[in-house]
Amino acid sequence: MSKVILENLCKVFPGEKGHPTKVAVDRVSLEIASGEFLVLVGPSGCGKTTVLRMIAGLEDISSGIICIGGRRVNDIPPKDRDIAMVFQNYALYPHMTVARNMSFGLEMRGFPKEEIRRRVDKAARALGLLDPDNLLERKPKALSGGQRQRVALGRAMVREPQVFLFDEPLSNLDAKMRVEMRAEISRLHRTLGCTMIYVTHDQTEAMTMADRIVVMSEGRVQQIGTPEDLYHQPANRFVASFIGSPTMNFFRGTLQRTQGGLTFLEECHEGHASPWKVQLNPELAARLSSRTGHPILLGVRPEHLAPESSEHGRLELEVDLVEPMGAETFLYGHTAGHKCACRITLHETKGLEGKRIHLIPDQESLHFFDPVTGDEVSGQRIPRIKLPLPITPLRKQTL
Repeated sequence: MSKVILENLCKVFPGEKGHPTKVAVDRVSLEIASGEFLVLVGPSGCGKTTVLRMIAGLEDISSGIICIGGRRVNDIPPKDRDIAMVFQNYALYPHMTVARNMSFGLEMRGFPKEEIRRRVDKAARALGLLDPDNLLERKPKALSGGQRQRVALGRAMVREPQVFLFDEPLSNLDAKMRVEMRAEISRLHRTLGCTMIYVTHDQTEAMTMADRIVVMSEGRVQQIGTPEDLYHQPANRFVASFIGSPTMNFFRGTLQRTQGGLTFLEECHEGHASPWKVQLNPELAARLSSRTGHPILLGVRPEHLAPESSEHGRLELEVDLVEPMGAETFLYGHTAGHKCACRITLHETKGLEGKRIHLIPDQESLHFFDPVTGDEVSGQRIPRIKLPLPITPLRKQTL
């Protein structure tokens, strides 16, 4: 097991033929505890895979420090960093058996045959490659996608590294197999107790597997925290919209002082005369009093909107689509000014499409965001990070 430290890690790709330089990773600093399962998540192009490749030594860094197990590894080649990487495309040798694929790296490093046999057998048993069918003598073309991914995991396991690196290893599998392999990798982490760094664009994988999640966008870290922290206490609009499915609902509007206290007034499309009005509870109103009269974004998750017959604080939703999911149902529609989704447990949802229903929010679960910066501004006690200043000074570095 080993701690991994990244300090102000940067990657700048030089421009070609008149194009400007591309900042792929912008001063990322992380401390990954020994034995932790950390997931880097974000949309395509956010820099998460570049960070992983720099840790592995497969990508040169522009500036910053990488330490693994207390040792600075900036100038150490990948083979000497004591890490093992599992790739998206398996990268198995098609002419070798499963056993040879798993043992080949150890053979090249000169390990004794008995030690190789012991490690391969141990990994094969842990990954179910021996029972119910012995797959060690098969070649990759005779394996399913899930079996090939298990072999790729086994090849990493036999190295017994300090750190495991996973680069979107489940992307090529079907939905059912992804669920099974998520559970398999989580079980391996509990069994091995080793440090794992996992990259994915799938927020479901991140939420179900991680001890902590790092959300990235445009090369920068947006928030670091447990899955529960990110879901219930997002630091900004990007995190709130990226984590959770269906995504959080956002409503543009203003905060106005009324006789009852502070009220959120939804911004409506032209021609609509019935905006949503939410009177805030005293605690929330006190935290947002400085925003009175200013534009603001209200965010609420679909499950925090409940059907309500009362007129007080109701949100009128015209239902466009009903998605039955078995134990729950998703309703998609529009209000006087915005699109909106809600998650309900009502069983009788037939005939709702085209009709209007009334919803009321859970005030304890409302979020408010600055419409310009995107920062959460309702004063929740959440782990925040200070985003770096513009990257201009780094453009002058020689790569």
